[in-house]
Amino acid sequence: MRSLSIVIPGIILVIFGIIFSFQGQGMLGPETSFMYENQEWIDNGIIISMTGVILILIGYVVEKKKLT
Repeated sequence: MRSLSIVIPGIILVIFGIIFSFQGQGMLGPETSFMYENQEWIDNGIIISMTGVILILIGYVVEKKKLT
């Protein structure tokens, strides 16, 4: 149960990172957004997504150690 509190924020971060990256590429969101077609937000989205993946992996490792 403890790992779930790590995995859920990780999943949310991955989703937000993908959304931010798509907005930075101009594929998603309104054209009036400050993130629209902005290279900086492509990079930020990738960093946010990778942070989420790391949290998911940490949650997975915690769950596996609990089972052993």
